[in-house]
Amino acid sequence: MADNAQGSSSQSYWEGYKEFWSERFSFLDNYSKFIKRDKPIPSWSSSDVEDFIASDPVHGPVLKSAREAVQFGVTGSALGALFTAGYAWKYSRSLHGAGLSFLAGGIFGWTFGHEVANHALQLYRVDTLAAEAKFLEWWNKKTGGY
Repeated sequence: MADNAQGSSSQSYWEGYKEFWSERFSFLDNYSKFIKRDKPIPSWSSSDVEDFIASDPVHGPVLKSAREAVQFGVTGSALGALFTAGYAWKYSRSLHGAGLSFLAGGIFGWTFGHEVANHALQLYRVDTLAAEAKFLEWWNKKTGGY
């Protein structure tokens, strides 16, 4: 009897835990129909993305801004990685320290670059996730995926 009560208690705890995190990551539901598929969506090129940007007056400009924001992240990542690794190498002459600094600087630079892009391109005002989901729907229709 006590064994059964403990089993249902741990099961209810697990259900509560899953519900808690599913609420926090509910934005992933937008992508679930594109990820959980039997046959993957075909690859697309930059010209396909440009076609979508030209064809959708609402989500096209948002997707274009989101693509431009990636350049901020890449630049921030490169600068962060090189400067922190160089600083670590200059003062410690430790290869593993410089390597770890390179990795950490790349991650921090990517994050900082995206924050700069959010403010410079005012991405905080728009829903980039919806634009990406609309592009995937458009691409799926165009390639005959439905």
